Amino acid sequence: MKTDNLSAETKAMIKAEHSHHKEIDLFGFWIYLMSDLVIFSVLFATFVVFQHNYAGAAGPKDLFEMPYLFIETMLLLLSSVTYGFSVIAMNDNKKSQVLIGLIVTALLGLGFVGMEINEFAHMIAEGSSPDKSGYLSAFFTLVATHGLHVSFGLLWMFILILQIVKHGLKDGVRSRLMRLSLFWHFLDVVWVGVFTVVYLMGLV
Repeated sequence: MKTDNLSAETKAMIKAEHSHHKEIDLFGFWIYLMSDLVIFSVLFATFVVFQHNYAGAAGPKDLFEMPYLFIETMLLLLSSVTYGFSVIAMNDNKKSQVLIGLIVTALLGLGFVGMEINEFAHMIAEGSSPDKSGYLSAFFTLVATHGLHVSFGLLWMFILILQIVKHGLKDGVRSRLMRLSLFWHFLDVVWVGVFTVVYLMGLV
C-alpha cells in the first residue's frame, strides 16, 4: 500500500514538472513573439518615414494592383482559419483531420509566398528594385521580412506534419502545434498591418 502511494506521488510529481516545463516553454515563446513585434514595429516606423521618398522612381499607384493584393491577403487569412480547424481537431484527438487542416494551411501559405515572390520579381524586372528609392528599400525590407517569417512557419509546419504522421498527437507535438498556432496568427495580424499601411494607404 505504501509502495502504491509512493508510486502515485512520484507520478504526480513527474506530471507537475512536465506541466511546469510546458508553461516555461510557452512563456519563452511569448517573449520571442514580443521581440518579433519590436522588429516589425521598427520596420513599420521606417516605412512610414520613407513612404513618400520616391526619388523619381515608381510609387505605390504605379506598382500595385488591388485585386492581386486581395487574393494574396485572402490566402493568408484563410490559412489562419484552416489552422484553427487543425487545433480544434487536435483537441478532439482526430489525427487525420489535424493533418488535413495542416496540409491545406501549408498549401495556402505556399500560395501566399508564391504570389509575393512573383510580385517582387515583377517589380524588379520593371526596374523597381530596393536600391531605387528610400520607399522601395523600406517596402522590400518590411514585406520580405514578413515573407521570410511565413516561409519559416511553413518549414515548421512541414516538420510537424511529419512528426504527427510518425508519432501521432503526443504531448510534445501538441505543444509545438500550439506554439506554431500563436506564430501563424501573429503573422496574420502583422500582414493586416502591412496590407493597411503599405498597400491600402498607398493606393488611396
